[in-house]
Amino acid sequence: MRLQSLLALSAVGALMLPMVANAGPWPEGKKGTYMQQCQQVATGQGLSASEAKSHCECGAKAIEKNFSTQEIQELDSKDGVDAKLMQRAQAAVQEACKPK
Repeated sequence: MRLQSLLALSAVGALMLPMVANAGPWPEGKKGTYMQQCQQVATGQGLSASEAKSHCECGAKAIEKNFSTQEIQELDSKDGVDAKLMQRAQAAVQEACKPK
């Protein structure tokens, strides 16, 4: 049950990816917004506050490591997100943040 929650959380987290990649700095205010939204979703799915924070930090690092700035901007598009790009993001977060 916990694994399903984390997988669902990863999918939701990937939908809310307002961040910059290439291990570079986040645009002003973007990382805070991402973390706040991610933690709100995570705690709503039954994770404790500390578990949610840990998972969201992991997801942010996975995206920073695996995606270019342009790809992350596309993930945050208001006009719709490419399905293959979204699947890649979900897979990257799930792989990096799966329970040990």
